[in-house]
Amino acid sequence: MTAALDADHGTMTTGAPSGGPARPAPTDPPDTRAFDGVICFGGEDWWYHNRGHFDMQMMRELSRVVPVLYINSIGMRVPRLGEGAMFFKRVARKLRSLRRGLVRVRDDFAVFSPLAAPGRAGGVVTGALLPAQVRRAARRLGIRRPLVWVACPPGAPYTDRLNAVGVVYQRTDRYEAFAGVDPVRIRGYDRSLKDRAEFTVYCSRSLMNEERNESTPALFIDHGVDFDMFSAAGRDKDEPDDVRALPRPRVGFIGGIDAHTFDPPLFVEVARLLSDVTFVMIGACSLPEGWCPLPNVHLLGQRPYERVASYMASCDVLIMPWNDSPWIRACNPVKLKEYLAVGRPVVSTGFDELAHYAGFVREARGPQAFAQAIRAALSQPGDPEARRRRVERETWLAKGEQVLSRLAESGLVPRRGGL
Repeated sequence: MTAALDADHGTMTTGAPSGGPARPAPTDPPDTRAFDGVICFGGEDWWYHNRGHFDMQMMRELSRVVPVLYINSIGMRVPRLGEGAMFFKRVARKLRSLRRGLVRVRDDFAVFSPLAAPGRAGGVVTGALLPAQVRRAARRLGIRRPLVWVACPPGAPYTDRLNAVGVVYQRTDRYEAFAGVDPVRIRGYDRSLKDRAEFTVYCSRSLMNEERNESTPALFIDHGVDFDMFSAAGRDKDEPDDVRALPRPRVGFIGGIDAHTFDPPLFVEVARLLSDVTFVMIGACSLPEGWCPLPNVHLLGQRPYERVASYMASCDVLIMPWNDSPWIRACNPVKLKEYLAVGRPVVSTGFDELAHYAGFVREARGPQAFAQAIRAALSQPGDPEARRRRVERETWLAKGEQVLSRLAESGLVPRRGGL
């Protein structure tokens, strides 16, 4: 079901950098395939997830060149009643998203929440209704010959039902290892996308190297960062009202507090060992009520993306207490570059990508070592400018230019009005 295009709902959450990816030359090689817009099957929902994710940021950059239709996640897993209150929260927020329909959030960037049902059973309904919904929404933006970008594997069956000029598969995580999904089903989508796509985009070197032989051409594009916003916040002395009165030293975690990635027992023990330290937690939490009763831990909930940098900057040390799982070992969290751009010292449990940040992140395993690493970071915070320099060229604008360059190598060029 397609709602009327509404320019008044929602706005882009961060200012875009000046300039943009270069437009293609007026004349193109004979084998060029022109696309007049991008349809992205997003891995998240624009209306309730953090907007720093790879697909959301990349679509922002591509929308400088052609219109972009971002499809809110059509779901990889089915909410379960056994989740308790979280089940009703998931259902309620998805229904609110569906009611928005098609919304223009900035020039040449629209977000669409189609009617879709997750899981195998829901796939029958979705398969019958979704392609027509997406085609109608795309036509409202003038998109008739799209590049289809898939960041949500269940979008695989629809790539050839949208008059796609080309397909790009974004494999930024081990989707089949996500909690609650049908791994056989998701792995099947993964294989079909690798067979169909012009190339597969990875942001994890270890995952790309592991799968190089099973993919269409693999392209490594590291996560970007809104460097100007995060670095400016790190130099700003102003603090959010709900943090200003909290005692120092402050240690912050900004991100989803979910047992699939976050390590609750590790964190609780670290906070217990550091009872004189204030822990500031920003992000949606899916853990049971009362999971952390410690008085020095402040769960402040989710905050808009444009305010996240100021919360990071209000802390003295920033942490990533991840669990040890295949998902985490292959991860490359966006927040790492954001932490570094803010300039604060970083303490993290280990994952493969940290090898490329030697000297910029304290790595620790186990509660005692993690607590000691935080103490060391508080006493010897190091050079914030060195941390900023490490990521200052890793902007989302630069990542968008990489994608456009690789598309051009495949003969795919953006051009308004199609051919």
